[in-house]
Amino acid sequence: YRVDTALSVPQLSRDVWRLRIHGMVDREITYSFDDLAQFEAVEKAITLTCVSNPVGGNLISNGMWTGYRLTDLLHAAGVHPDADMLLSTSVDGFTVGTPVETLADGRDAMLAVGLNGQPLPVEHGYPARLVVAGLYGYVSATKWVTDLELTRFDRAEAYWTRQGWAPRGPIKTESRIDVPKRGQKVPVGPTTFGGVAWAQNRGVRSVEVRIDGGPWQRARLGAAYSGQTWRLWSLPWQASGPGDHTVTVRATDNTGAVQTSDVTSTVPDGATGWHSVNFTVT
Repeated sequence: YRVDTALSVPQLSRDVWRLRIHGMVDREITYSFDDLAQFEAVEKAITLTCVSNPVGGNLISNGMWTGYRLTDLLHAAGVHPDADMLLSTSVDGFTVGTPVETLADGRDAMLAVGLNGQPLPVEHGYPARLVVAGLYGYVSATKWVTDLELTRFDRAEAYWTRQGWAPRGPIKTESRIDVPKRGQKVPVGPTTFGGVAWAQNRGVRSVEVRIDGGPWQRARLGAAYSGQTWRLWSLPWQASGPGDHTVTVRATDNTGAVQTSDVTSTVPDGATGWHSVNFTVT
């Protein structure tokens, strides 16, 4: 998926790209693209999610990201212990505020330079962008990034925070039904429900499905590549006769927290609620 504030995609070559690290640090550092070769490259499967994704929405996708740990890049600068925000800026002036503690707490936080075995596509931030697992994109995923300032949340405010969104945006435990689609006609006989569930930085423990307000049934889960990726789920079902039906899904993450049924909008820190789909057996 793609969400931009840019009306046109910034064009920035590797040769002219620079990353400045400054602010609440012992020393200012500027990296060129060639300088990144001194750091260990890592590849991680990470699912990104937009805070404006509605329940059941499609503003979520998974990719194999290649890049460098942000902690490695920041280490030489000497981050001050009272800095709690990383204010990142895109070449076009867009800003993002990321909690400093999320950069070194064991989750995957990187300066990404590749996606799915290829250099970053221009529209996804070439030549370098931020990826911080477990945070909605508006506080973690600066594309075409050229500036990292160590600061504090009580001193600086990023673009979307100024528009009324929460300053911190941890991703919530959610799930989605992809099969059947809303209003789909399903033939009598065996069928399979399916979709995805996610709880980045915690991982998905289980998914349950309910048909027409009946008991919750445990779905089968696909592979768990890491706590940073979504999981596929499926549930076989026997459609015994014609009629209208509703299927509902909920997930439980690896902390034991069950996806809430409380319905909230995307503002200020992400939508909640169970996803339901109406379909007809014919």
